[in-house]
Amino acid sequence: MAHANARRAHLSVGFVLLGCAIMMGPAAQSAEPSALVVETKIPLGDVTGRIDHLAFDPTRKRVYVAELGNNTVGIVDLATRKLVRTVKGFEEPQGIGYEPTTDTVYVANGGDGAVHVLRAEDFAPVGVIALGEDADNVRVDTSARRVYVGYGNGALAVIDPATRRKVADIPLRGHPESFQLDPSSDRVFVNVPTAAQIAVVSRNASRQIESWPAGNLRDNFPLALDTANARVIAVFRRPARLQSFDVSSGRVVAESEISPDADDVFVDATRHRLYVICGEGYVDTLDASGDTYKRLPRIATSPGSRTGLFIAGLDRLVVAIRATHEEPAAVWVLRPGE
Repeated sequence: MAHANARRAHLSVGFVLLGCAIMMGPAAQSAEPSALVVETKIPLGDVTGRIDHLAFDPTRKRVYVAELGNNTVGIVDLATRKLVRTVKGFEEPQGIGYEPTTDTVYVANGGDGAVHVLRAEDFAPVGVIALGEDADNVRVDTSARRVYVGYGNGALAVIDPATRRKVADIPLRGHPESFQLDPSSDRVFVNVPTAAQIAVVSRNASRQIESWPAGNLRDNFPLALDTANARVIAVFRRPARLQSFDVSSGRVVAESEISPDADDVFVDATRHRLYVICGEGYVDTLDASGDTYKRLPRIATSPGSRTGLFIAGLDRLVVAIRATHEEPAAVWVLRPGE
């Protein structure tokens, strides 16, 4: 009898523990700390539609936001965590860059193909550079004092910020999406999705010198440089996948699945991480400390929010949040978790 009572008591305890495990569920059982934490949300005001790329002014601690669907540029003060101003008068602003030697901001417009140059101090217009059509991503080479803008059916425009004039064109085999300037050489790595390749360009020769084929992957929009590990990071949308290429040979050395609809990828060199901003409504984080990338817990944003900027000097990832029924347009400042 005592043995039977003991057995019933043991079973009762077992059922209680099983019930607790069921109520906890898988999330509670595998609670991992998030790789990113929302530190603050800065509203962008009455801004609707798609938001494209961002740029940072380190002197004023300002972020410039290309509000493509709203035909405006938002200016956000990260020190006070407030919207400073919303500037009108653009036609589908896509790319944006801050040029420090002339203290100017370059805004590339997809609608009219023009690059608007504005004084950073008060955002007064100081020039317009007509490129033709679909002016897109902007990159600034501070050492050579040049501004690069991808545009049209296949070219990088080279602009002299001292004269605010285009001084050269580098032809490509299709419209350039994200591209990055190699700080250790004269090369530029360019995503050219319509040609299913990554183009390698020589700045000195003003021409394409290599092509890295995309294989069976398509729609390579985001691109970043992992200079510490000598890798080029490209993200594809079809299927949703990240690949890492050896910077010298173009050989694929690592890859990982990611969330769909990515438009920006950044390297956190301090933590050996990659941040991928995905329009499905997530920011993916990958541990890139080894040869095989490991996906860390992702953080939810909102559908259609797929651009941002990692500011290494502030150790923060800034994400542009597109307005939805649940979320107003905003800039979210994310702090890397440990």
